[in-house]
Amino acid sequence: MTADRPLRADAQRKRDALLATAREVFDSGGFFDLRFDDFARLAGVGTGTLYRHFPTREALAEAVYHGEIAAMCDRIRRLRAEMPAAEALATFLRGMVDHMKAHEGLARTLSTLMATRSDALAEGSRALEDAVTDLVAAAVREGTVRADVDAGAVMMVLHGIGAAHNRPGWRAEADDVITLVLDGLRRPV
Repeated sequence: MTADRPLRADAQRKRDALLATAREVFDSGGFFDLRFDDFARLAGVGTGTLYRHFPTREALAEAVYHGEIAAMCDRIRRLRAEMPAAEALATFLRGMVDHMKAHEGLARTLSTLMATRSDALAEGSRALEDAVTDLVAAAVREGTVRADVDAGAVMMVLHGIGAAHNRPGWRAEADDVITLVLDGLRRPV
């Protein structure tokens, strides 16, 4: 399989089934409880198919991670197309807290598994930061967000919220932090 040749439809379905299965297992927090070959059985494909698409557990985790990042970047673009940039930014940030809460197992699994794969994490983080940068810049151009704050600060807040997910009352505190950030980003009138 080459990177520039698309997969046959049946191969793409099997790859998608493996990714969906991995994501479900990640969400449940049971990723480390399974043998790698079990992903093939759960997805309804052969082990050869698993290894052809994802030769290692890390390769499977990386593909799930990149899928998550792509979905977040797409969400940012859709929100930006549907509403003013400041509103899109607020909706995205609040949605990220919802996403973190709904997929705690996924976040823990990916961060544990990929802790040593800094290149993969860095590439995904850059893609997401680029999308957030575009959104913040659009809000600055609209005159609704201060020009002296960049997307790096917004990303730092999201990382901090994610890192604190084990705190009691995490969800309410995360919502409060997003409110503080949005208030702080607002351009003074």
